[in-house]
Amino acid sequence: MSTRTLKRGQVPRRPTVKRRGPPKPSRIDRLLAKLPVGETTLRRAATGVMLTAGGVAAVIGATALGVPAWAGEQLGEAAGRAGFRVEQIEITGLHRMDRMSVYAVALDQRSRAMPLVDLAAVRDKLLRYGWIADAHVSRRLPDTLLVDIVERQPAAVWQDQGRLTLIDRDGVLLDPVDRDALPDLPRIIGPGADKRQPAYQALLAAAPSLRSRVRTATWVGDRRWDLQFASGETLKLPEEGAGAALADFARRDAAHPLLGRGWLSFDLRDPAKLVARRPDPAAARQVADPGDHQGPAAQPGGAPPGARAAATVAGEG
Repeated sequence: MSTRTLKRGQVPRRPTVKRRGPPKPSRIDRLLAKLPVGETTLRRAATGVMLTAGGVAAVIGATALGVPAWAGEQLGEAAGRAGFRVEQIEITGLHRMDRMSVYAVALDQRSRAMPLVDLAAVRDKLLRYGWIADAHVSRRLPDTLLVDIVERQPAAVWQDQGRLTLIDRDGVLLDPVDRDALPDLPRIIGPGADKRQPAYQALLAAAPSLRSRVRTATWVGDRRWDLQFASGETLKLPEEGAGAALADFARRDAAHPLLGRGWLSFDLRDPAKLVARRPDPAAARQVADPGDHQGPAAQPGGAPPGARAAATVAGEG
């Protein structure tokens, strides 16, 4: 041990202690400081996560262990009394459906305590509405229920027995339509036409050039389609091979225009020929395939190109 000799009258010096500054904040502390929320809010949110997760886990655990349901509910209600209770509902993705219907479903709960809100049940109820194709329901602590909606898109108006209904491309019924406020959408007519909507969309896909010119489509006898064009003509399609027949008609019309030339109807039910009719039944003509010898384009007063004047088809059928 070393000793230190002091001279007479000399006062010993105290060792100098370096004062340390405040500790440097950790990376997590610096990150939290940048968040646009106060420390109190963060603590409350963290507490909420633990309470809600704990409440849900407790309810599930109580059920698995055979504890009476009321015990689990009491645990959930305790979290609700602590402030974790549904007070707000935020809805996104909703454009056409009535917003109040979504609110009513979301609030239809035995309890609004966050751990006791059945998110899956809320989603299942929402999917019963025709407008809703999908829904995602989640919690945002401490008091908000989030509902994200994926809406169906209207594709046509279905007319049956005088009633008009908006449907999507899969034939799902969406909403009644006021006859005085018809949307600019194709109309399909007849019993069962709504269920044939996917097949009808596939039919139009066979002749894209004609899609915008079709105004209505009638499902006849639950077996085939009659298409009505904006220019006034009706095209009768066969039961089998309707897509190929429509594509063939589009090819004929592109080669020598048939639509908008004064014809009343075209009949493709016989795959061997196209029969064109004017308002006067006596003017029915059989139109040859474009591969035959072609004459000039059809005029309002004459038959379509390639018509065989001697071939008259009697009766509309």
